[in-house]
Amino acid sequence: MKRGTFASTCLVNKLLNGEVGPKTVHIPTGEKICIYDAASRYKTAGQDTIILAGAEYGSGSSRDWAAKGPMLLGVKAIIAKSFNRVHRSNLASIRIVPLCFKSGEDAETLGLTGHERYTIHLPSNVNEIKPGQDITVTTDTANSFVCTLRLDTEVELACYNHGGMLSYIIRSLSNE
Repeated sequence: MKRGTFASTCLVNKLLNGEVGPKTVHIPTGEKICIYDAASRYKTAGQDTIILAGAEYGSGSSRDWAAKGPMLLGVKAIIAKSFNRVHRSNLASIRIVPLCFKSGEDAETLGLTGHERYTIHLPSNVNEIKPGQDITVTTDTANSFVCTLRLDTEVELACYNHGGMLSYIIRSLSNE
């Protein structure tokens, strides 16, 4: 499943000048490799990864599996123009942070290339995270922008706060 993540011919990888398929550029080497291999290298190096995406991220028929693939590859956050509602909820349930660019903004308008290192300034205490709050993101190239946190419901927020849906359910059952 990890190797097949992002293999859709509908996805365009701007790091590879619009190529489709499960390949990417490994940063910092610049080597063109399979997404799975790049993710493995980042995990080995202890580097978290994020995805910069366009509109309606996660649209498709296998949305729950589509959320699990990035999680298994080590993706910690996705910054998109917009999300498919169900997919966004699935991301929250497995503790991938869904963030939306502000209206009129996207990676291109903000001058983001995908080669930067990103810091997402979430509150250090998960109890301070609120649905729809503004979150500042900075890059190692001194770029800073504000996104909207798309944990939209109390259940999504609770799942995120508990480390995912399974932990949330177990804790809920143990409190009964």
